[in-house]
Amino acid sequence: MPTYSRMPRYDIHNDGAGPYAIFYCDMCGREFRSQPDVVASVKQDLGRTALGGFLRKVPLVGDSVADNVVGEDPRYSYKMTPAQVESAWKQCQVHFRECPTCNRIVCLSDFDTQSGFCQDDSPRTNEISEARGAQAGAAIKGFATAFGLGGALDNVGKAVEAAGRSTTQMAQCPKDGTLAAPGTKFCPECGTPM
Repeated sequence: MPTYSRMPRYDIHNDGAGPYAIFYCDMCGREFRSQPDVVASVKQDLGRTALGGFLRKVPLVGDSVADNVVGEDPRYSYKMTPAQVESAWKQCQVHFRECPTCNRIVCLSDFDTQSGFCQDDSPRTNEISEARGAQAGAAIKGFATAFGLGGALDNVGKAVEAAGRSTTQMAQCPKDGTLAAPGTKFCPECGTPM
């Protein structure tokens, strides 16, 4: 597993099962969520319930002592210790790579694994751009076919090819370059023989 010089930006959230961290890609901002430590939350909750119930039976001061001893409920806490954050980072770091050039920690979709650099610093930028363009073209053609417009795209392609052939067959004036229909003997603009 690769080592990282730092940890990416993260937030701590809680959905009622305990706090967890969300780590963000430095390039695209994609989120990767760690799993809350449910087992520790349940253990702590059971201990809190037993200890709190026992202390609350003490007359006069039991309730205040129980509230101070048991502490914050982890199911509603938005705090994590540095060890918990490190554990959450270890869960999520399989989704990240660090670029040696810019030191950004990016997700796998923004990292060129063949060159070992992020997409911005990759020496294969032109190849990647061409591949993305071809992929986008294929996706558009697929959508058009799915919506029944595949024949229309084929007709457009044929029309473009026909237009390209017709411009090569047209007569061109040697003096000013004006195009005219095939078989025209004189330029319609200047009158020069074609």
